[in-house]
Amino acid sequence: MNLIKSTGTFGFYTIISRLLGYLRDILIAVFLGTSFIADAFFVAFRIPNTFRRLFAEGTFNAAFVPSYTSEMIKGSSKSKKFAGEIFNLLLIGLFFLILIIELFMPTFVGLIAPGFTGDSVKIKLATDLTRITFPFLMFISLASFFSAILNSHNRFAAASAAPIILNIVLIGILIFSKKLNDQLVYYLSYGVSISGLLQLLFLYKFVNKFYQVQFNFNFKFSKEVKLFFKKLLPSIFSSGVTQINILVGTIIASFQASAVSYLYYADRIYQINLAIAGIAIGVVILPQLSKYIHERKKEKINFIQNKALELSMFLSIPATTALLIGSDEIISALFGYGSFSSEAVFNSAKALYYFSFGLPAFALIKVFSSFFFANHDTKTPFFISLISVFLNVFLSVYFFESIGFIIIPIATSISSWFNSLVLFIFLSNKNLFKFNKMFIIKFVKIILSSILMGIFFLQLISLFETQLSYEYNFKFFYMILAVILCIIFYFIISFFIKAFDYKDLKLKY
Repeated sequence: MNLIKSTGTFGFYTIISRLLGYLRDILIAVFLGTSFIADAFFVAFRIPNTFRRLFAEGTFNAAFVPSYTSEMIKGSSKSKKFAGEIFNLLLIGLFFLILIIELFMPTFVGLIAPGFTGDSVKIKLATDLTRITFPFLMFISLASFFSAILNSHNRFAAASAAPIILNIVLIGILIFSKKLNDQLVYYLSYGVSISGLLQLLFLYKFVNKFYQVQFNFNFKFSKEVKLFFKKLLPSIFSSGVTQINILVGTIIASFQASAVSYLYYADRIYQINLAIAGIAIGVVILPQLSKYIHERKKEKINFIQNKALELSMFLSIPATTALLIGSDEIISALFGYGSFSSEAVFNSAKALYYFSFGLPAFALIKVFSSFFFANHDTKTPFFISLISVFLNVFLSVYFFESIGFIIIPIATSISSWFNSLVLFIFLSNKNLFKFNKMFIIKFVKIILSSILMGIFFLQLISLFETQLSYEYNFKFFYMILAVILCIIFYFIISFFIKAFDYKDLKLKY
């Protein structure tokens, strides 16, 4: 396996998906802004989208791949039988889960957005929209199952490309928004569920080579399947702790007008880097790492772990630097149009600023967790994540009344750094990971390259001050230009001071 090539493949399609997602969100910002309609839609969208992130972005993958890889070593018949049993259990469980929640949707939405309950119009709209979007959960969960099979066979392209469908569908709806008028938000909700079904069908076309769906509701399952489902819940919780923290933040933010929208737009910005620096790397290394652990090849295990961590920091630290310096300009350039007011820019930018502090930690959690999962250990990261979520909730609730929604990104960043630090301590104590000397040297060079890039970015913002102002209609293009120039500058600097081994582009693991 080529770590850079595989991560690049996963990252390329992820970037395409996220860029289309930004275009989608720009259009949503223009037409919905941060109104109560926007808040209601984001709650309805956040719930299935959280599950998408939990299942699709490495979480289901984290529990499934090590188990499936072990069965693959035993033979194709074993792996197919294992996959078949998992699929049928997922299908039945998801069907009844969706049925129950659809029946009790008002209560469910009241739990997710308790701040809406005092506004009958807002809570009814959120309930209606969530009913429409919720079937997305079944489609995307089964699609994630197919993705995990493909990832186990080191086929990353289709799995990472599938989310593009969601953005294409929603952008298509938004383009015809003028004809939809007040019904726009309902069509967007229908688009969410339809896109989930399309993703499922798209992935089945590719997974068919390795696994064919066979419906069998025998309910007599092997010990391997039982063990998998024992690991699944802790895996989902620990690998998806960042998304769980965001969902918790949405619940608390519902008590403040427009706060859900502010957090949503801020969340959208840093997620693109997280998708590559944490999620992509965690997903890509897991199959090979699981194989090396099974074969007890300690040198290769340590090598790939350090290279994965090095690549994660190489991508996340400069992104953090840029977001801290230009959070206002970035939010304004991407969303500051139409119904998205200057106040909305200011508040969303504040949220992004404090989320940015946690970005390296978000990436570290994904990478460190994959080290545990490859060793079939889901309990340790689960309990660590559980404590970090409690810490997040405590900080958010305790300070919410005094400083408002901004405590949510602050608490999320603090709890994430706590999570990543404790994960590292346990990895070290269990002798599952240790730094090599080369990583320490590279890390210092990455910091230096990021600082120099940050200075360069600051100069560009000053140079384009007029073009990046809220009132300027073409500020988006100047921000894209600034970002591209910064990326080029960062790669040039890191090349000259050898902050990253570009020869690794050809290195196979």
